[in-house]
Amino acid sequence: MDRPFEDIVDRVSQVIYGKKKQIRLALTCLFAGGHLLIEDRPGIGKTTLAKALSRCLGLEFTRIQYTSDLLPADVLGAAVFEQHSSSFVFHPGPIFTQVLLADEINRATPKTQSALLEAMEEKQVTTEGQTRPLPKPFFVIATLNPIEQAGTYALPESQLDRFLLRISIGYPDREAENMLLRAGDTKDNLSVFPPMISSEEVTRIRENVKQVHMSDALLEYVQDILDFTRTSPHFHTGLSPRAGLAILRTARAWALLDGRAHGLPEDIQAILPYVVGHRLHAADSFREYTFDKLLGLFREVPVP
Repeated sequence: MDRPFEDIVDRVSQVIYGKKKQIRLALTCLFAGGHLLIEDRPGIGKTTLAKALSRCLGLEFTRIQYTSDLLPADVLGAAVFEQHSSSFVFHPGPIFTQVLLADEINRATPKTQSALLEAMEEKQVTTEGQTRPLPKPFFVIATLNPIEQAGTYALPESQLDRFLLRISIGYPDREAENMLLRAGDTKDNLSVFPPMISSEEVTRIRENVKQVHMSDALLEYVQDILDFTRTSPHFHTGLSPRAGLAILRTARAWALLDGRAHGLPEDIQAILPYVVGHRLHAADSFREYTFDKLLGLFREVPVP
């Protein structure tokens, strides 16, 4: 990995112990211009990861705690009548930020969940008949509680598809957990995290990601992956062309973080289960495959 990116991963690792791969995946998602979905149980470090990334990248951070009574206007903002001017004045909601943590997004109703859709896809918000651009860069990190927990609503497939990657942080290993128990609550360390790059540099890196070369053989490899999901009896439905574009975007960012201006099959394999895991379902039960199971299935696709 190129040293500046490695430094960022190392810095975030000071508050999220033993999870360098998950940190790198989150960084890859941001530089690829996508949005990140983190599905895990409470207390694993999802919020701490989001805050640490925003501080290291010099980005404005806002957190919304999603609840069952949260309304779309609470996210987007609303026009309020001001008596001194005898007019309605728009008050921006918390979505007008650079890094938005949508915490426990599946505790809100589907109507409120959908308030994020236009913002995630178009980087803009339409309210009160007017379209307003969001700050650049704009990056959503949504945390998702397991669906079996009480008080949760399943995210519709249309909204799941807006997330470039879905990851799970998971429990720390014994060594990392021992470090955490000795150090105490690591959130206190975030206050002394200086920005390592600026928001302008984040935008520049996003443009550099688009220039990473993917050979014709790699493009055909992605097509073979798409065809495999559409014809294999393992899957309920196959991947869409948009999923193919998502694979390429993420693989380009992964390669750039590795210090290369060209992609390799290993880049696609490294990010593949995290890009397609929330887009595929088993044919027999409509359940989602584990990341390891997906990797095993995709070994059937010949590698260039």
